[in-house]
Amino acid sequence: MENLINLATTKVRIVNSITEVQDQVNIFQREGYLNDNIFVLTHDKDRTSRIVEKTDATTIGMAEEGFGTTIANMFRSTGDELRAKMRSLGISKADSERLETEMDRDKVLVIAWSGKEYIGEDFDPSVYYYTYY
Repeated sequence: MENLINLATTKVRIVNSITEVQDQVNIFQREGYLNDNIFVLTHDKDRTSRIVEKTDATTIGMAEEGFGTTIANMFRSTGDELRAKMRSLGISKADSERLETEMDRDKVLVIAWSGKEYIGEDFDPSVYYYTYY
């Protein structure tokens, strides 16, 4: 029953390296999250792609964002696009801004997504943010 509770919660961890990404992905997998619901996000698309290639994580795509957000992201700045991706997973506007600032500092986000899509200003108040050290 505990896994069902965990899987209903989106979890976000800030890490520094590809090794830490894989470690966190492994933790999320042991908790029961599917690889398709474990995402990596960085401020640099090429870096994100390289990390995804070397880990069991994936990128946030049209299936998670929705068609409208995907199209709009083609015309957004990098920061706006990253925040829109996070918002589509239920992360609040304030937390998206805070997390995007961390990515500006070369940090990597590893997100285990509950699977519920969010549109507009709607967000998931139960997103769990791991303490960053």
